[in-house]
Amino acid sequence: MSNPDLLYSDVETDLRASVRDLLTDRCEPSALLARVESAEPYDAKLWRTLSVELGLAGLPVPEELGGQGASARETALVLEELGRSVAPVPFLGSAVLATAALLGADTTHEPVAALLRRLASGEATGALAVPLSTAPGTAFPSAVAADADGRLTGTVRSVADGSAADVFVVPASGPDGPGLYAVAAAAASVTEPVPLDLTRRIADVTFTDAEATLLAGANGAPAALERALLTGAGLLASEQLGVAEWCLETTVAYVGGRYQFGRPVGSFQALKHRLADVWLELVAARAAARYAADALASGSDDTGVAVAVAQSYCSTVAVHAAEECVQLHGGIGMTWEHPAHLYLKRAKADQIALGTAGRHRSTLATLVDLPG
Repeated sequence: MSNPDLLYSDVETDLRASVRDLLTDRCEPSALLARVESAEPYDAKLWRTLSVELGLAGLPVPEELGGQGASARETALVLEELGRSVAPVPFLGSAVLATAALLGADTTHEPVAALLRRLASGEATGALAVPLSTAPGTAFPSAVAADADGRLTGTVRSVADGSAADVFVVPASGPDGPGLYAVAAAAASVTEPVPLDLTRRIADVTFTDAEATLLAGANGAPAALERALLTGAGLLASEQLGVAEWCLETTVAYVGGRYQFGRPVGSFQALKHRLADVWLELVAARAAARYAADALASGSDDTGVAVAVAQSYCSTVAVHAAEECVQLHGGIGMTWEHPAHLYLKRAKADQIALGTAGRHRSTLATLVDLPG
């Protein structure tokens, strides 16, 4: 096994610059706060720019299927930047979860290849129809059932980016065992509960005798779903890293310019220690997130361990950084007008997404054979 590469390549650095410049211009805090209160919480124009003009929706998709032929490392870097801006785009649901499920199926099967091309080109937006809290290693879901004709019936709650989807990738149990199906959003009933995280919506999706296309049967569906969940959990750590980065940088800048008793409050030793603790956690979180992304990209035998370490650690770091951001901004940090609450809500929502920290620690204990 080769040593993991935790450094950013020149290509990744250039990609970061392009994405950050775009998000700085199009996703500033005032515009973000206005959008989450509007009737259109997702930024469709920004998503089109990211998915179509920059080609980021198809980063991990092979070039012969219309994608960029990149790896999980590049996808992780994009998620890191999206986390820094808590951008209201369906990247996780479509470009990560739905796409990873399709890549885990037989891509020579024409329905799979055709849907991958649509998602990679930005022509359509997808969502994986499982609850956002579903962790890798979870039993194949049974909330949706397929009949002998391949029509689906059932309800899936808390689907990430479900309200923005044009097509759902649906795990369902059928007469011949588990299967993975594609269902047009028009054939489903989609309702949107009020989410904690206003920048990433969830949806309850109901299928009633819905027409579906079989993507993978019993031999391939469980593995495809597990690949999607493992990939999503590993790459979500990079988004959590981006959230923590913004919180720390913004807080350091604020306490450096806020004066009390004739000196910057950031010069007080107690605040220095608190921010230093966050910085140390952030350094370790970056290593864990990069390791998970590199393991996913290389297909390492340690991928399960890397993902469990990254997700169990980065989720808690993001919450801690966001909590310190709110508290150390004082009164203004508690207001709706300051974006700190959006980062805290994203961090808290991510903390239970694709498995809690405790769930991943339990998985890690099993993988490395630690006694209970």
